[in-house]
Amino acid sequence: MTARHVITTEWKKSSYSGNNGNCVEVCAPTADRVAVRDSKDPYGPALAFDPEVWSAFVDHVTRGTFDRI
Repeated sequence: MTARHVITTEWKKSSYSGNNGNCVEVCAPTADRVAVRDSKDPYGPALAFDPEVWSAFVDHVTRGTFDRI
């Protein structure tokens, strides 16, 4: 999926993004997809995930699972 496919969708900056320009943005272009892109490249590629997979990832981030990596 490229960002141009979901350009009309409202992207939201992740609350985990810093103020240093290293940000990710998330949107839900369809009911069965969650898209993620680099905010510095809004016309570049976007990764697409099933909502269940994205939810599990966010849950692990929130719980600090990846802090030990």
